[in-house]
Amino acid sequence: MTESARSDTTRLALWTVLPVAVATALLLVLLATRSPGSERAVSSRLLGEVAPLIEGPTIEGDWFDIDDHRGQWVVVNFFSTTCVPCIQEHPELVNFQETHASVGDATVVSVSFDDQAANVIDFFAEHGGDWPVLVEDTGTFAVRYGVTGVPESYLVAPTGVVAAKLIGGITAAELDGRISGLIEAADA
Repeated sequence: MTESARSDTTRLALWTVLPVAVATALLLVLLATRSPGSERAVSSRLLGEVAPLIEGPTIEGDWFDIDDHRGQWVVVNFFSTTCVPCIQEHPELVNFQETHASVGDATVVSVSFDDQAANVIDFFAEHGGDWPVLVEDTGTFAVRYGVTGVPESYLVAPTGVVAAKLIGGITAAELDGRISGLIEAADA
């Protein structure tokens, strides 16, 4: 290969790699500078509508009916025991529930998504969580809420209306912040 051919090949490689490197750098800058949680809240046909019915037996053998929780905020959390973001958010849900249990202003209900009851029972025994967990006929609930993957959470206002749909793992601070923001917006 001649010196001229080698130089042309080097230039071609540089002009091929350079745009990819620039695009990658811009993507990294975008991801590094975006607001945490900004993509979590998404649009849903349910926003502003009465929350679809969720009722049934819990893993503890009690009966859960979302309508019995009017007057308090309800975090409806769709999860799976094999979902890494679900596992990561679980301590945050435990924290949220523990913080609000004594006040009684908010609660969590977990709805298993494509999971076995035995796995869910083992998961809660290992990781804690003192709130209703439903494992039977949960596909119906997922369809009613429009769940496409997990984790997905819906924040239901004390009036029974869906106030927010959150995609991905959530934190107790995010839930508290969203509730505070919704209360402030309602008072304005």
